[in-house]
Amino acid sequence: MKAINDNIFYVGVNDRNKALFEGLWPLPYGVSYNSYLIDDQKVCLIDTVEVDFFTQFIENIREVIGDRPVDYLVVNHMEPDHSGSIALLKQFYPGIQVVGNKKTFTMMEGFYGVKDKLVEIKNGDTLSLGSRELQFFLTPMVHWPETMVTYDSRTRTLFSGDAFGCFGALNGGMLDQSIDTDWCWSEMRRYYSNIVGKYGTPVQNALKKLAGIPIDYICATHGPVWHKEVGRVVDLYDKMSRYEAEPGLVICYGTMYGNTERMAEVIARAASEHGVTHIGIYNISKTHHSYILSDIFRFNGLIVGAPTYNNGLYHEMEVLLSEIANRDIKNRYLGWFGSYAWASKAVKKIGEWNENKLHFEAVGQPVEMKQALTAETKAQCEALGKAMAERILQG
Repeated sequence: MKAINDNIFYVGVNDRNKALFEGLWPLPYGVSYNSYLIDDQKVCLIDTVEVDFFTQFIENIREVIGDRPVDYLVVNHMEPDHSGSIALLKQFYPGIQVVGNKKTFTMMEGFYGVKDKLVEIKNGDTLSLGSRELQFFLTPMVHWPETMVTYDSRTRTLFSGDAFGCFGALNGGMLDQSIDTDWCWSEMRRYYSNIVGKYGTPVQNALKKLAGIPIDYICATHGPVWHKEVGRVVDLYDKMSRYEAEPGLVICYGTMYGNTERMAEVIARAASEHGVTHIGIYNISKTHHSYILSDIFRFNGLIVGAPTYNNGLYHEMEVLLSEIANRDIKNRYLGWFGSYAWASKAVKKIGEWNENKLHFEAVGQPVEMKQALTAETKAQCEALGKAMAERILQG
C-alpha cells in the first residue's frame, strides 16, 4: 500500500457502485472510505471502512504489516461507513485496543456490541506508539456528537474524520500533489453543504481548537489526502462554516407547464444585465437538491419561485425550503415569486417560510403571476432581478 509519509500508510477502499450516499446524495464519481495505518513500535489503525469492503480492507492492512498484530484502533467517527468493520476486525486481531471517547463507546456498544479492551480518552490526551505520540481533540457535532480528530506531531498529520472530506473515489493516487484535484472542490462544497452544513458553529469551534497546531497533512475519511492544498482546504471550511458567500445568484423554480419557468428566465436576464456574472438557474424537480444547496452555500443571492399547488406551495419548493432552513444558513439575500391559476397561495407561503424559518434579508418586491406572463408581470420580474443584482453587488 502507498506510504503517505513517515510510516503512515493509506489502507482505505473505493466504492464505485453506490448511487446515493446515506441513501440521499448522488455519487457521480463514487466515494472512498479512507483508513490509515501507522507502522510504529505499536501498530495503530485510524478508522475502518464500510463492512462490505472488509475483505479488501484486511488485505490492505496485511500488505503493510504482514502477520503482525494491530495494537490500537482509533475511532474518530462512529458512522457505519467508517466504523462498520470494527466487530470483524476484533475477530482478526483479538488483542486490539479501541481508542475513543465516552460517547464513542456508548455508540459502539449499541451498533456492534463491543465493550471490551477500550482506551477512553478526553480532549488533549495523548497515546504513545513508540517513536511518536498521538494527541486527540474532541470535535463534537462535526457532525456527530462523538466526533474527534487525531494528530501526529512528528509528521504534522491530522486524521480528521469526516472533516475536510469530499465525495469521489480515488483514481489511483491519494495524495493531492500527485493527482488531478480539479473535481474535488465542488464535491467538497457539496459534501459540506449537505452533510456538515448545519453545524457551522461546531466547525468553527473545532477550527479554533486546532488553530495553533502546524498541519502538513490532512487525512480525512473521504477524498484525497491533503498536503499541497492544506491551506486551501482549511480556508474553504472556515468560510463555509461562517456562511461566507461569493457574489452570485441562485434562482430555483418549480413549474408545471412552463409559465413559472418563464418568470425565472426574465429575472435571470435582468440580474445579468445589471452586472451579476455568476447565476445558476435550477428546476427543482429536475436537479437534485444537493447541487442546489451547494450553490446556495457558495453564493449570497437567492430567488425562489413556484406555483400554487393544492391550495398550498408546490411540493418540491416546500422540500427545498425545508432543506435550506434545516442547514441554518445565514447572511443571504432572498427574493421570491410565484404563480397561480385561480387561487393565490405560493407567494404568501414563501414569505411565511422566510419570516418564520429562513430569516434572510428580503430584497425587491415579490412577484405574483396569474395564469400567464403579461407585460406588467414581466416588468415586475425585471424589477426583482435588478433589485437583487444591486443588492448582491453592494454586498
